[in-house]
Amino acid sequence: MQVIFLGTNGWYDSPTGSTICTLINSDKYHIILDAGNGLYKADRYIRDDLPVYLFLSHFHLDHIEGLHVLSKFRFSKGLTIFGQKGTKQILNTIINEPFTVPLDRLPYPVQIRELSPGPYKLPFALDCRFLMHASPCLGYRFDLDGKIITYCPDTGVCENAVLLAEDADLLIAECAHLPGEQNPAWPHLNPQDAADIARRARARRLALTHFDAGRYTSLQMRREAVATVSDYREIVVGQDELVLQL
Repeated sequence: MQVIFLGTNGWYDSPTGSTICTLINSDKYHIILDAGNGLYKADRYIRDDLPVYLFLSHFHLDHIEGLHVLSKFRFSKGLTIFGQKGTKQILNTIINEPFTVPLDRLPYPVQIRELSPGPYKLPFALDCRFLMHASPCLGYRFDLDGKIITYCPDTGVCENAVLLAEDADLLIAECAHLPGEQNPAWPHLNPQDAADIARRARARRLALTHFDAGRYTSLQMRREAVATVSDYREIVVGQDELVLQL
């Protein structure tokens, strides 16, 4: 199984990368996590006819702005989009005329499924819970090919993040804030916060993404920030088109 970071920026694109999008290529499925501008790279890594599932965490534009490129893809088995209650109405507004090609005119079928917190039995096991953010934001936990992958995008430190990441093989967590930075009015994680969640959850591996483009202006800044964490054994510093093997 591969985890490919298609976009690792928060807020806006910059020389450090595209806005947030992550692809999981498992034996039977392609799973896309959020749809920032990094989404346009997905067809570099999806070259078969496996089903494609897209999970949206919330509706801040850096997590959905890449949806306007859906017309470039040719997903032979269609696309299923998952998100919180209200997803269908929001997508049918913004992914529609006059802004872009409507979902019902794409060259493949698209379904939208709305989720409430809790476990689900899809073709794979899924759990989702709301995180701590300025806008309602879902985190996800996937059971794929015998591995547990947890995705905690925009959030502050909260118990639901720990529960989703419990004994995960990989925790993909956001890292919008700089070391030591906290802002209760705009909850996000810094490197130590993310490592603390991973340690409490006993996650085996931590990968950081969604680096705020206005704060982290170079990839070296990302590496230096993560180097300040001394109490977690392995942290992967996300960058665009980095491929992890699980």
